[in-house]
Amino acid sequence: MVNPARIRWQAMRGRDPGEEHRVSTPLELFFDLCFVVAVGQAAAQLHHSLDEGHLGGGLVGYLAVFFAIWWAWMNFTWFASAYDTDDVPYRLLTLLQMAGVLVLAAGVPAAFEHYDFTVVVIGYVLMRIGMICQWLRAAVEHPEGRATTLRYAAGIAVVQVGWVARLWAPGTWAYVTFAVLVVAELAVPAWAEARGRATPWHPEHIAERYGLFTIIVLGEVVLGSLAAVQSVVAEFGASASLIMIAAGGLAIVFVLWWIYFTGGEARLRNLRVALTWGYGHVVVFASIAALGSGIEVAVDTAGHRSHIGEQAAAFAVAVPVALVLIALGALHRLANTGAVRSSAFVAAGAVVVLALPFSTPLLGLGGAVVGMAVAAAATLVANRTGSVESRP
Repeated sequence: MVNPARIRWQAMRGRDPGEEHRVSTPLELFFDLCFVVAVGQAAAQLHHSLDEGHLGGGLVGYLAVFFAIWWAWMNFTWFASAYDTDDVPYRLLTLLQMAGVLVLAAGVPAAFEHYDFTVVVIGYVLMRIGMICQWLRAAVEHPEGRATTLRYAAGIAVVQVGWVARLWAPGTWAYVTFAVLVVAELAVPAWAEARGRATPWHPEHIAERYGLFTIIVLGEVVLGSLAAVQSVVAEFGASASLIMIAAGGLAIVFVLWWIYFTGGEARLRNLRVALTWGYGHVVVFASIAALGSGIEVAVDTAGHRSHIGEQAAAFAVAVPVALVLIALGALHRLANTGAVRSSAFVAAGAVVVLALPFSTPLLGLGGAVVGMAVAAAATLVANRTGSVESRP
């Protein structure tokens, strides 16, 4: 139960990085669910782009939008790990950020279709107002970390002004300024933590937050795939290929979940490892969400509702799966979980997955998806063996 006195007001002194039994709060889980709405919007737009055969434009729009979603989640997650007081001001500012997330989600279609980020930026402004106020409050109430918290507040504010100004960037400059501002965003935490006292983020809490968000994104894949299967069955009825795609897609989701949570607890030994591990998760999150789009495209292709062929649809599933395998292999090794015995197993699994779409004329699209699940499971077996052998 939450202490009512704590809800009213509590000084933002910074949490203990060694605090035992530190778990995600109900507010953090609610926050994640709002972000999954935005992830679902991005995945849906990618699905439609792939169905229409607009690969280049769809990927550019997806990557741009997903970066915005993931980075806003990152900002809140690491701040909350260090300064979550769960009192009234903290809750209200967090709810403001959640409202900003939903505004961002509403702007996803325009960002995809017209590369118009106006609504997305408005959502970001709302989130950044809440985030800057949180950092400034930490600066006032946590004197020991004041220099660092003020750098965070200043860095976030300056870069946000850049995003607003970018809305008027013409032609090619819109793409150039986007890339520059992405680099600036990624540089803010390293710059803020470079001097002075580091923020008291909690390693186990951070690892749990990333794991929970992975589960939620996997859940979004299951939900989107189920809706696609129901739609095709209602219109055309079930077929052997459709059943195989559904079963193979579900198996892939199960296997990816197992691979992510194979091994021991992530060991985020220092800021460099933690930031690399945290930044590396963008590949995991974005690829898993894109996998959902790929499975939906495969379902549409089986129901003859897509403008692309079976091989292209198979690649829409294979590429995200391969990226997740490679990213998880690297992250497990970085965090020293003991889950990866050899990078060769991970690489071999990714190669097999990427090769399977070439066999679609022989196996059919459903068979190719099932094959990807088997190849991913083979990677899991290698990882699991490494995990067992690494234990003392």
